[in-house]
Amino acid sequence: MHYEFLVKDYGIIIRLQGSNKKKIEIDKIVENLYNIIGKNIIGEDNDRLETLIYRRLKDKKYQISFAESCTGGMIASKFVGVDGISSVFKEGIVCYSNESKQKRLGVKKETLEKYGAVSFETCSEMLDGLDTEVKIAITGIAGPSGGTKEKPVGTVYIGIEIEKEKFVKRYLFNGNRERIRRKTMMEAMFKTLKKIRK
Repeated sequence: MHYEFLVKDYGIIIRLQGSNKKKIEIDKIVENLYNIIGKNIIGEDNDRLETLIYRRLKDKKYQISFAESCTGGMIASKFVGVDGISSVFKEGIVCYSNESKQKRLGVKKETLEKYGAVSFETCSEMLDGLDTEVKIAITGIAGPSGGTKEKPVGTVYIGIEIEKEKFVKRYLFNGNRERIRRKTMMEAMFKTLKKIRK
């Protein structure tokens, strides 16, 4: 039997391989893993976050929508790759400018002036501008420029709302522009899956 651990931005992949003779042994290891860390296991085999979320949405008869700024549609694009997604995917809005946030999502001008585009308040109002049971909103500074002492590069707000229960959190991701955007995408999807599983 062969096993390996692959560390990714969003977690650890545990890969077990063996012949048919080792199947019972592998099954026992998998069972033990579920007993120890079951609530933190995302999926098995080739399960992908977007596919797992899609299945939950379909089971619950929910629709999902996205408002993305610094990720520029990355999350929505992941979901579009899932077969059958049209039954649960309502819309994805890329609202990069303040004007877009106001016109497309109804973010208040006063909110943007007082707190800025990258803030808890703006992210929360971005969620308010969407109209589905499950909503994801992202606003952040992916860099390399645009950061300040109060809001350095890598500052991101991820907002998730499921059936009127809202969650907005500030993150500080490191790395280059693409790495920050990817970490943001993966964290948003992972948190959505955890919340929709409850």
